[in-house]
Amino acid sequence: MRVLVTGAYGMLGREVVAASRDAGHDTEARDLDTLDISDRAALDEALADLDPDVVVNCAGWTDVDGAEEHEAQALHVNGTAPGVLAAATAAAGVRVVHVSTDYVFPGDASEPYVESSPTGPRSAYGRTKLAGEHAVAAANPDHVIARTAWLFGLHGKNFVDTMLALGAERETLRVVDDQTGCPTWAGHLAPALITLAEREATGLFHTAGGGSCTWFELAREALAATGSPCRVEPTTTDEFPRPAPRPAYSVLATERAADGVVLPPWREGLAGYLAERASFDSRTTAGGPR
Repeated sequence: MRVLVTGAYGMLGREVVAASRDAGHDTEARDLDTLDISDRAALDEALADLDPDVVVNCAGWTDVDGAEEHEAQALHVNGTAPGVLAAATAAAGVRVVHVSTDYVFPGDASEPYVESSPTGPRSAYGRTKLAGEHAVAAANPDHVIARTAWLFGLHGKNFVDTMLALGAERETLRVVDDQTGCPTWAGHLAPALITLAEREATGLFHTAGGGSCTWFELAREALAATGSPCRVEPTTTDEFPRPAPRPAYSVLATERAADGVVLPPWREGLAGYLAERASFDSRTTAGGPR
């Protein structure tokens, strides 16, 4: 299978390129410097030249707080551009896999959200990502929309890294304990996206780490696993206000396990990431390849 990965230089994109190649697929990587997915002419040319069977789109505006002030720009990246990509792939007879988020839900549930749960984003970021979902679904019938959550990985800023860095500097950390979600390792999500690309099933899929926890619980687990003496204390969202509202409860589950991909529990993802991170740090310290 020939796979084109867009947004290929980001945290998830790099993992998807690697996972696709590991699966034996002929894989091309493109990012904004070589392919603007909001440019239909450029897309038509690239699809004709590369002739992929599937495009996995990892491009997106990920600055949740920045989207509150710059919603029009975020909408262009998260909403308009995926629609243009989906239309171009449909015209070329190419399948498209698009990554979305738990922020499309209001976050006021008491049980996990499944694919058929009503959406209702409360942030600009969530609204723009939902617009992208609608645009992709409308433009290309052969589509997969994979919602994920609380992503962390080796090739970009993430919550786990932030907590480990702060834990190395401080004796105590206060972390919010009233937001619950599904931490997801990019190393688990990327091969899941390739699996979805390989199959014929279409539509919405929830692809987040199994189980759930709060940010406080995730920080405590990460610091304990690395032997940090830093003490983690719970606090509330109200004590750490942010420009964009965060969902209080955005746990994702799937009602499509038969034709989807169920990711391992989040603790397995955290352990895998910490091992990967330690190996990377060891190679870097030794002067090996980054």
